[in-house]
Amino acid sequence: MKLYGAIDLHSNNNVTVLIDEQDQVVYQKRLVNDLSLISEQLSPYASSLEGIVVESTYNWYWLVDGLMGKGHRVHLANTAAIQQYNGLKYTDDDSDARWLAHMVRLGVLPQGYIYPQQERAVRDLLRKRSQLVRQKTANLLSIQNLYTRNTGLSLSANRIKKLRSEEVDDLFTLGDVALAVKANLSVMRCLEAEIKTLEQVVKERVKLKPAFRYLLSVSGIGQTLALTIMLETGDIRRFPSVGNFASYCRCVGSEKLSNGKRKGKGNTKNGNKYLSWAFVEAATFAIRFEPLIGRFLSEKEGQDSWSGRHQGGGPQTVAGLLLRHARSSAVRCRAGLFLGRVFQLGRGSELEKGLAQNHKI
Repeated sequence: MKLYGAIDLHSNNNVTVLIDEQDQVVYQKRLVNDLSLISEQLSPYASSLEGIVVESTYNWYWLVDGLMGKGHRVHLANTAAIQQYNGLKYTDDDSDARWLAHMVRLGVLPQGYIYPQQERAVRDLLRKRSQLVRQKTANLLSIQNLYTRNTGLSLSANRIKKLRSEEVDDLFTLGDVALAVKANLSVMRCLEAEIKTLEQVVKERVKLKPAFRYLLSVSGIGQTLALTIMLETGDIRRFPSVGNFASYCRCVGSEKLSNGKRKGKGNTKNGNKYLSWAFVEAATFAIRFEPLIGRFLSEKEGQDSWSGRHQGGGPQTVAGLLLRHARSSAVRCRAGLFLGRVFQLGRGSELEKGLAQNHKI
């Protein structure tokens, strides 16, 4: 008899359900989040289990890794794509778990990607770095706001980064304001040290794959940003088409039409926010430091047909072109293509020759 399992996971407990081929419940129980206990409860049914579904909640790592380590076939449910009938009068954790098991039995379960455990830890280090960078920026902006609020003048980011503690007293006449700025500076210095440490560790643990090395040919993009794109992408073959990859990177719009009329929008935030940030950041650097790419945008923006298809502005447009080439390069296991071809400039064009000469690809 074939059995199908599902685990409705919460912060400190879960509901584990097993059903047979006729959707009849064989086992159903609420358990505490203890891997040894869950494995013990599943062990009598291990030989008949075709698979176990786990909800893709914020705390799924330990459970999925543990069950896979015990030899179970585990599916990660994409909760955003799972919808039950809206007319149901009553649902609870038990019915949710049975619904997950029912879908895996039918083979229609929308699944999430189980990122390899070994690379996941390094990827999460870069996510932690991103968090610290945002906190550092918040402290920098706080200093700028304090300076403008109290003096009516502006202070550049580069000037703030070079500020010494004794200079703060000269810039701010009020002691309390100076103390607040010094606190911001202290936090910034601490964050800078931690960010540098994380970057060094990541570069020691993982190297850029050949398929993603073309990113380094874009001025302003270094190892850290390129590694972020590579690690967040994972196995590129899980995206059947460039459209799927672009959607995952949040680089496509959303529109619902009926009879030619707009009926709303879908959730444009579905996808990987870290990958979205990385490609837009890469595009921003490319536009800022690559004059030829700036010229490319200037030429294209004057074309009505092109402008109608690219409503996201310069960075979003360049990000879409970069991710398109990223997927093509990774799938074909080819790297080092001319940047001019990324932007469809045509072989032998003036812009492509300029890009190739600049970077000597």
